[in-house]
Parts: sequence; structure tokens; C-alpha cells
Amino acid sequence: MAWNLQSDRPIYAQLVEQLRRMIVTGVYPAGSKLPAVRELAVEAAVNPNTMQRALVRLEEEGLLYAQRTSGRYVTEDNEKIMEAKEAMAAELISGFVSDMMRLGYTREQTIRLLEKKREG
Repeated sequence: MAWNLQSDRPIYAQLVEQLRRMIVTGVYPAGSKLPAVRELAVEAAVNPNTMQRALVRLEEEGLLYAQRTSGRYVTEDNEKIMEAKEAMAAELISGFVSDMMRLGYTREQTIRLLEKKREG
């Protein structure tokens, strides 16, 4: 799995975002067991404490849960996963619309461009 971490933003926040994306896109499907903290930290080339903090955040969001003796698992609550996916989509759309407005496009022009792109 490719971890794309940038130096311009806090690593912890990027880990949370990337793990959330892996969950909503099915890299880690509902009910699946995550690799151990140290294994994930090695893959991402980060401190295990930073990875632990990111995983705790996803537990707080309800996307992960921990079983004391066997590790962390992705929630089996598909509705919770869909909520996270929709929140991520809304953030992307909001950024896109803002970028289009900065380019001088109206909402209607943006919609027309999207429809044109979809058709061809």
C-alpha cells in the first residue's frame, strides 16, 4: 500500500485521512482486521506513536474498534462507512466548487462542464 505523506501538513492528520480512505474504498473492508500498529507504522515510515494516535482517532469516529486480545478491526456498520464516504465526497465537492468559482465559473457553468465531461 502506498502512503503519500506530505511535509506541509501534520502527519497524524494525513494518516487519519489515508486510513479513512482505505476503509471507505474497501482496501480494508467492513469487519476486516487491520495490521498491527508497528506494521502499519513501518509501511508508512512513521513513528508507531503517531500511527497509534491516528488509529485511536478512527476508533473515536466509529470506523474502527479494538478487541483487547486480537487487534483492531474495521466496523461492520456499513452505514457508518457510507457516512464517512459521503463526508469525504462532500469535502472534495466543496473544494472543487470553490476552485471553479475562483476561476470565474458560476454554479450553472460548472454543472454544464461536468455534464459535458461525463458525456464525452
